Amino acid sequence: MPTSPEPSSLHAGRPLLAVFSATFFVRFAFGITVAVLETYITGKASLTQQAVGAVGAVAALSPVGEFSTVLLSGVAADRYGRFSVLFSGIATAACVFVFIAFTRDIFVLAGANLVYGVASGAILAASLAIVADHSGSGERGFEMGRFDAMNLSGWITGFAFGLALEGTVATSSLRLAFLFGAALLAGGLGFAALLVRGQPVRHGQKTLVVSEVVRQAFRRNVLLVTLPWLTIYMLIGTALFFLGSASRGIGIPSTELAALIGGGGLVLVLTQPYFGRLADRFGRTRLMTVGATGFGLVMTFASLIVAFGPSIPLLAGIGVSILLALMYGPAALAALADLSLEMNRATTMAIYSLTISVGMLVGLLAASQLYAVLGNLGLYIFFGAIATGLAVLTAARLMERGGTEPAIATTPAR
Repeated sequence: MPTSPEPSSLHAGRPLLAVFSATFFVRFAFGITVAVLETYITGKASLTQQAVGAVGAVAALSPVGEFSTVLLSGVAADRYGRFSVLFSGIATAACVFVFIAFTRDIFVLAGANLVYGVASGAILAASLAIVADHSGSGERGFEMGRFDAMNLSGWITGFAFGLALEGTVATSSLRLAFLFGAALLAGGLGFAALLVRGQPVRHGQKTLVVSEVVRQAFRRNVLLVTLPWLTIYMLIGTALFFLGSASRGIGIPSTELAALIGGGGLVLVLTQPYFGRLADRFGRTRLMTVGATGFGLVMTFASLIVAFGPSIPLLAGIGVSILLALMYGPAALAALADLSLEMNRATTMAIYSLTISVGMLVGLLAASQLYAVLGNLGLYIFFGAIATGLAVLTAARLMERGGTEPAIATTPAR
């Protein structure tokens, strides 16, 4: 069985830097568009309850494109090489952004969002496989933490920039956000290509049995790592999309919210590699359990804020809960990479992209429709369903781990 080589044997530094930089640019561009999409579509800075459902449906097509094709992207990355798929995805996303900048037709935007989802899945599956290929088992949590830091901080700082842009630029000029996003994607592609030029890069398997690759990728132990992301991204996707209009509804200016979210991005950069190192030392399962508990607390405090309004104790509680929740990502990504075989690594890591895109789709549709019909009660039902699902899946993984092997560190403690 092939094992993951140590990074020194692959000159890992530059390929990893290429992935981290490309990831940040891609997610920064995506964050900008998420922040301004609702205003770009409707031409209004806030949404009525009736408009929420329509805009949510358009936004949900990006995850549809991602989850419906990401396994094919993973298979392609295993067969033809990681960087070939990564660069193709980034180039496609840049072209889509340019196209979006010159139309506001809701049906055309829906189709463009679908294509962007296809590109996004290709980017993520190939990127995660590269990180797993170029990190040894004893430092995989740390490297996945660095990836997650770039991934999430790109989303959040891009979202903050988009909110600031939305608050300072006329609605008629919001196409600049998409053109800027396209420029970022092109810049990230060029920088990453320069970094890996002349480097020894994995070129894929010469022979590949697709049915066997997919079967290995959907093993029970893989699913118990990936399925909790389904519920987590139901929450994250919904929060990112509706945070802007919700904050304006309670009187928080877009520029102030942008500053707060930008600060959150800095916290991610500082904490994710550290949490990944903790996962290397104390075990993936332990950090994942703490992170899942944090997400449960986030939803509890979010429900209290919806019911009673923002207050210092509730905001402090949700802040601490978010910090705990951040422990989940690096540990879970490292656990998934530990379970993957080199021959089907991109396909296995594509399961992550599949589950988070389905989670974003279901979250956007469920939250927008529940809120449109039931108002705040719909949000309580939504948060309760997410919390229940995450608790059940976390318990299932703990039982599976306890039944097959001691619940100790996945890699030797250092």
